[in-house]
Amino acid sequence: MKQVPIVFIVLYFFLFQACSPKNEKPNIILISADDLGWSDIGCYGSEIKTPNLDHLGEGGMRITNFHNTSKCFPSRACLLTGVYAQQNNYHKTFTNPITNAVTLGEVLQTAGYRTLWSGKHHGLENPYNRGFDRYYGLKDGACNHFNPGNQRPGEGVPARKGKPGRKNKRAWCIDSVMYSPFTPAEKDFYTTDYFTNYAINWLEEYKNEEKPFFLYMAYTAPHDPLMAWPEDILKYKGKYDAGYEAIRKQRYQKQLNSGLINEKYKLSAATYQNWSELSDSIRNTEIRKMEVYAAMIDRLDQNVGRLLAKLKETGKDKNTLIMFVSDNGASAEVVKLDDDYGDIGTLTCWSSLGEHWANVSNTPFRYFKNYSFEGGINTPFIAYWPEKIKPKTISEYPGHFIDMMATLVDITGAEYPVEFNKQKITPMQGESLLPVFQGTNKKRQKPLFWEWKNGQAAYNNGYKIVKDGINKPFELYNIENDPTETRNLANENPEQLQKMESLFLDWKASLPTFE
Repeated sequence: MKQVPIVFIVLYFFLFQACSPKNEKPNIILISADDLGWSDIGCYGSEIKTPNLDHLGEGGMRITNFHNTSKCFPSRACLLTGVYAQQNNYHKTFTNPITNAVTLGEVLQTAGYRTLWSGKHHGLENPYNRGFDRYYGLKDGACNHFNPGNQRPGEGVPARKGKPGRKNKRAWCIDSVMYSPFTPAEKDFYTTDYFTNYAINWLEEYKNEEKPFFLYMAYTAPHDPLMAWPEDILKYKGKYDAGYEAIRKQRYQKQLNSGLINEKYKLSAATYQNWSELSDSIRNTEIRKMEVYAAMIDRLDQNVGRLLAKLKETGKDKNTLIMFVSDNGASAEVVKLDDDYGDIGTLTCWSSLGEHWANVSNTPFRYFKNYSFEGGINTPFIAYWPEKIKPKTISEYPGHFIDMMATLVDITGAEYPVEFNKQKITPMQGESLLPVFQGTNKKRQKPLFWEWKNGQAAYNNGYKIVKDGINKPFELYNIENDPTETRNLANENPEQLQKMESLFLDWKASLPTFE
């Protein structure tokens, strides 16, 4: 029998390795929640039932020092483009086109990905025209979860915020077609459920494709209005009767006991009212708000479970990277409408969580959405990737939404352009998280910056400066030793403060000017 030359055996081995399933490009699912606080899911300390997210968190990596921008639309623009909102024209409003930047969809298409997006955009352009093969969802920022559009026969008037004549015209897109208003025909419509319905249908439609997929699941829960299905609300009946302090302390203790955080994460000063001093009617209202808020998160987790089940059914579960984030901290904003009526949680009532429960949701951090303190910008971050990310891993790597583009380019080999659609493209601003996932990188090379309205901040080499108010002085914190910002070092270390301020001002000076 003729022997096969050794060179052909070696060549065959490497070709087999290159073509084996282990070397296939992974599918990628990026899940974002809306106005979800740092401690609002079980594996980050919550009492809310989130078994599916807990499965991902405990089966993969949780990062305790990952960041958004503190506000919905600039956060989502950073996540989508890999550059700061100040560089893609989303730093002040969402009524501009994405400028001098490309989307994850546009970039991943260069690596042969099927690109899918279901959920919220909070931007001007239809994602179908910005690199996504399929899009279903809310192009605007917030809507009635049971009916974003006109009143339907047999129902009350949907609670809606906005200017007269605009209240029912929240833009909604199904692929290339935009609806304003969008009035769903289905009586079982609920945003979280229907975002998932469309995603699952796509996973079924494309299940036999050889190309990998990227699915961006951009949920609007638990952003107000506080609305949930009655059966989900019922699960939390009586759960919050003990009030703010009891729940916050319970969450903090769970975070410590689980090893998510350690004693250097001191519980920051509370900002909620004394529960015992509230009237019965106010307490009952506050209890109801939190019951509905919890139900919205519970329903979100149920839908994550539906996605996971579909992945398993299609045989894609072993080669899929799943990541989960929140676009900012829990919100203290309160919307008040003149035409509100009915019970909190229903189609006719627009209710908001409010400052006191938001303080609990962001345990153990300070402040809320819109602030550059950690309660506004620190997001729970989960990364789950079978056989690639070690289970039960907790990382303190200081990350940011701008890192998502660099990470996915690194993982997929996609091409990030210098020019696109006749525009010069801003270079990627983030750092790849792939070495973090692999456990080989714990130190960030580049500084990080924040600016939203009155909030400003910068991070570099363990130190952070932050303030709320343009005319206020910066505070200085050693975030590595004091991650909850309880000890201001500005007077003790003026030299470090000055270095950080100069870093921030240099960044500001480098930013483009948009008309």
